[in-house]
Amino acid sequence: MRFILLILDGLGVGALPDAGRFGDEGSDTLGNLARARGGLILPHLEALGLGKIGDIPGISGGVRAHGAYGKMAEASAGKDTLIGHWELMGLITESPFPLFPEGFPAQVLIPLREQTGRPILANIAASGTEIIELYGGDHLRTGGLIVYTSADSVFQIAAHEEVIPPAQLYRICQLARSLLVGKFGVARVIARPFAGRPGSFYRTRGRRDFSLPPPRPTLLDLLSGAGLPVTGIGKVEDIFGGRGLSQSIPAQSDHEACVRLLEQLRIEKPGLVMATLSELDTRFGHRNDPVGFARSLQELDSFLPHLLSALKEDDILVLTADHGCDPTTPSTDHSREYVPLLIAGDRVKADIALGVRSTFADVGQTVAAAFGLGPLEAGQSFWDTIAAGS
Repeated sequence: MRFILLILDGLGVGALPDAGRFGDEGSDTLGNLARARGGLILPHLEALGLGKIGDIPGISGGVRAHGAYGKMAEASAGKDTLIGHWELMGLITESPFPLFPEGFPAQVLIPLREQTGRPILANIAASGTEIIELYGGDHLRTGGLIVYTSADSVFQIAAHEEVIPPAQLYRICQLARSLLVGKFGVARVIARPFAGRPGSFYRTRGRRDFSLPPPRPTLLDLLSGAGLPVTGIGKVEDIFGGRGLSQSIPAQSDHEACVRLLEQLRIEKPGLVMATLSELDTRFGHRNDPVGFARSLQELDSFLPHLLSALKEDDILVLTADHGCDPTTPSTDHSREYVPLLIAGDRVKADIALGVRSTFADVGQTVAAAFGLGPLEAGQSFWDTIAAGS
């Protein structure tokens, strides 16, 4: 038996009851997007039961779903990519990661400047495209590090590839990661290489994330400890600090991640294959681009028949998300939302309603139960509900 976990970064399906505490009241990534676009046409997601979990114009809720469907609430204290992924794997985070909307303190920046020999530029909250236009010229003249943050718990360093080659930038980010601990322990340190000239700077595909490792064991540790292969595709390795993975396959785009996923499905082995498609979030959600968001969803929908036809008899596909990122609201931040839960495969009963789950951790607990492992520290298994023959 093999589980394929496909995480659509940022695909929320409605504000959680506590969304107002996070400034996200009224957020509904998929529903608002559908209303803004006059309806969505996503026939393959519809066939999996997407329209049965909420009011999504253009997506019918009257179909007989191929498998099981529902939605999940986030139990952790946050709406970060790390927190969402960790919770999916059975680990609930009780305290949010620290934020630095006013910039980072001298206790972090002085040793970074001294140990790199480079001045610090910016140190503000800004978008990645804006920051390189504002400070790229100064960076070219001084060789300084463009340090910035966002509404997320991140410490980002932008550097022109001709001034600081990516390999050197990664080493600087690893140094920053070692400094950002304790009360300064942001979720991720992100390397942001760019190229071009003033007035036409552009970010390259050399981004790398240096994340805090999960503080306690997750499903990945449980599976690998039992000798079951665990493959991560895309930024999965970064999100879990490499922990619990038997194999990590990089991908520079969602298209490449999908190609690598299909390649893995041709290999017959048990365990878990976990892939994160991040462009809904990074390219469209954060940039408030509903047109691009809808187009990317349609591309995913077109990919689904290839994915489903590649499933082996004992493969189980779980499609979900880690948080919302509503492109129709004024905010460019993640949004505190429910996420979809769609499950398909020959071993899954058809048209099974899983309702509203109280935590993302139900996914990890279900996979553990299916392999006769666990239990994990959080979550309730729905394996007996969906498994054909049970």
